[in-house]
Amino acid sequence: MKRLDGKTAVVTGGGTGIGLGTARRFIEEGAFVYIFGRRQEPLDKAAAALEPNARVVQGSVTDQADLDRLFATVKAERGGLDILMANAGFGELVPLGQITREQYDAAFDINVKGVLFTVQTGLPLMGPGGSIILTGSTAGVMGTPAFSIYSATKAAVRNFARSWAQDLRGTGIRVNVLSPGPTLTELAEEAVGREAMIEMGSGTPIGHIGDPSEIGAVAAFLASSDSSFMTGGEVFVDGGFAQI
Repeated sequence: MKRLDGKTAVVTGGGTGIGLGTARRFIEEGAFVYIFGRRQEPLDKAAAALEPNARVVQGSVTDQADLDRLFATVKAERGGLDILMANAGFGELVPLGQITREQYDAAFDINVKGVLFTVQTGLPLMGPGGSIILTGSTAGVMGTPAFSIYSATKAAVRNFARSWAQDLRGTGIRVNVLSPGPTLTELAEEAVGREAMIEMGSGTPIGHIGDPSEIGAVAAFLASSDSSFMTGGEVFVDGGFAQI
């Protein structure tokens, strides 16, 4: 048997990057995966690559009606939910002194409010053995030039897991943070630049940039019963970037 046989998963921000890499790994482990994202074109490509064990739903984590529609679809088609990965995120480089209210609102709406209401909306479909995975970042524990807003959102996500682990006492549902380091994704390339990302990865103890499939492998561990004694924790998949 595969570790996730018969499980139903939702991955937000699943059309590209870490979300797509995780969805692919979940399917390899036996799960049926709902991929949720804003852009239809990447979703269509993901569906073509991952069918028949994936279903895409277009929408934004900042829109409660979209979240309601997502989880109503899961309930109607699968009856319940075993794994919820709140992965949708946004970040851009902007130094102190140049930050606008619009940039602040965009980052916190997606990375903090979006995570909160994704989890809160999906939670009624989950039961004992359920696993909630929040995508954090090494930026949440490090000081990074021109990245203070994004970093603050990821620090907030880290505390969500600590606090929600207390709220979920006795339910059998676990919540943990998966914090990637430098990983070559479309979002990272847009925010930082491909060459800068590759250079950042070469400076880690591992010596290379991360691949979304490597993050997905650890997400599958957190989704499975192999991590049954873990909740409220944070797992760094960062090539040692934030560990030295």
